[in-house]
This record gives sequence, C-alpha cells and structure tokens, in this order.
Amino acid sequence: MAFKKKKSKLSVDALRENGARALLFACAFVSLITLGLVFIFLLGNAIPFFQANDLWAFLTGKVWSPFSDYPLYGVLPLLMGTILVSLVAAIIAIPIGIGCTVYLSEIADPKVKRILKPVIEVLAGVPSVVYGLFAALVLSNWIFDIFHPVARLNALNGALILSVMMIPILVSVAEEAMNSVPGSLREASLALGATKWETIRMVVIPASLPGIVAAVVLSVGRAVGETMAVIMATGSATQFTISILDSVRPITAALAIDVPESVAGSMQYYSLFAVGLLLFVITFSINLLADFVLARYKEAYN
Repeated sequence: MAFKKKKSKLSVDALRENGARALLFACAFVSLITLGLVFIFLLGNAIPFFQANDLWAFLTGKVWSPFSDYPLYGVLPLLMGTILVSLVAAIIAIPIGIGCTVYLSEIADPKVKRILKPVIEVLAGVPSVVYGLFAALVLSNWIFDIFHPVARLNALNGALILSVMMIPILVSVAEEAMNSVPGSLREASLALGATKWETIRMVVIPASLPGIVAAVVLSVGRAVGETMAVIMATGSATQFTISILDSVRPITAALAIDVPESVAGSMQYYSLFAVGLLLFVITFSINLLADFVLARYKEAYN
C-alpha cells in the first residue's frame, strides 16, 4: 500500500513538472511566433514600396519628403537622427549609470542606498511625455543659453533627456547582476590582500559583466525605441546633419508624425512600413550583438 502511495505521489509530481514545462514552452513559443508575425507583417507591407523604389536610393537618399508633390523617400536623415541622438545619449548615460551601480551595490551605506534606490526606480516610472515636456520647456532654454544653437529644439536636447531616461533601467538591471555575485568571491579577494576597489574592478565587475552588458543593451534599446520624448525635444526637422546642435527627426518620431497623414494603400503608407522594417532590423541587430558579446565575455570569465 505504501509503495502504491509513493508511486502515485511520484506520478503526480512528474505530471506537474511536465505540465509546468509544457506551459513554459508554450509561452516561449508564443513569443517566437509573435516576433515572426511582426516581421512578416512589416515585410509584407514594405514589399510594394521596394517593388516601386530602389533599395539603395532608399537607404542613401538625403531627403525624406513622402507627402510633397514630388515625394522623396531617402531615409538617411531619419537614420542619422536616430544614431546621433542615441549615440550621444549612450555616451552620457553608460558611464554615469555604471558608476551609480557600483556605488549603490558595493560602496554606499545601507541608509543611503535605501534612499537612492527608490528615487532611481521612481525615475524609471515617470511617463516619457513628462520628460519630453521638461526637455521642450526647460532643458532647451539651458542649452540655448550655453551653446546658442540655431534651433532651440535639437539633437543634444533629445540626447540629454534620453540619457536621463536610460540611467534608471541601466542601474536597476546592472545592480541586480552585481548583487548576484557570490559574497565568497569578494571575501576571497579581500583575504588575498586586495583592496576594496581592486575587488570591485577585478572580481565583481568581471563576474557580473554579462548582466552589465545586458543592462547597457536594454537602455540603448530604450533610447532607440523612444518616441514621445524625442518628438518633443529634437525639433523633428528631416535634415541630414551630424551636428548635435541641429534639429533632427529620429525614425520613431517620423513614424509617429507621418502615420496619421498617410492613406492606406498609398506609396506613402507602404514607405512607413519600409521605415518600420528598418527600425526592426536595427533593434534586432542590437540584440544579436548583445547576445554575441554576452557569450564571449561569459566564456572568457568561466
């Protein structure tokens, strides 16, 4: 009898385990199918545009004017606007975010950490339209007083506000990675005579590097995909420029502004799907690059 009860219990546990495994597989499969459907949807609607327009001219054209009498579909100004704003934002946010993470995780007094951590988490929850409003009405005036740019709303304005939006995400994810480093590694390093800073630099950061890289990629993805704040902060000028003090229109802003103007089935309509497909490829490539970097650094540390 006891043997039968034990066998029955093992069967129930195995059934639950298999059920949980099947449920998790279904969730992963749905995610994969969703990604595939998004790509197929974008590609299917972009094909009519590429059948009527040259791909090279689309990628290298310096004029984006789909609604003029003689429409031009050069996406280079939008692409340069996205790169300019995201790159400057990343240059500002990554050092500050990693420095803040190291301080919170390894150096800060617990009382200070209990104050700073919730403040940073609240910053992550502020709606992007609030950041955009601050950039448009306040930050732009500060930049104008310092640099005297031609346009009050420009790429630097958008990059600064995007960097503020990137830091909370970067700090939250990177701190979790640093906190997951076993304390025994720190104790072993200190026992061998290493200083606190040497332990952080040579033990904690390498051990948590995959998580830090993931945090950086997530924050850059936030910058590339952000829409509302860049619409309000960058001036939305479709011009090809490499100056951070000029107005620009990133890809996300172009999509948000041009979609209401387009008529379903028109060439302008299909051109927006081509731009959306380009944005999809960019973000997908960033994630693939992150996976590659994660694998390389994880293997090196092991």
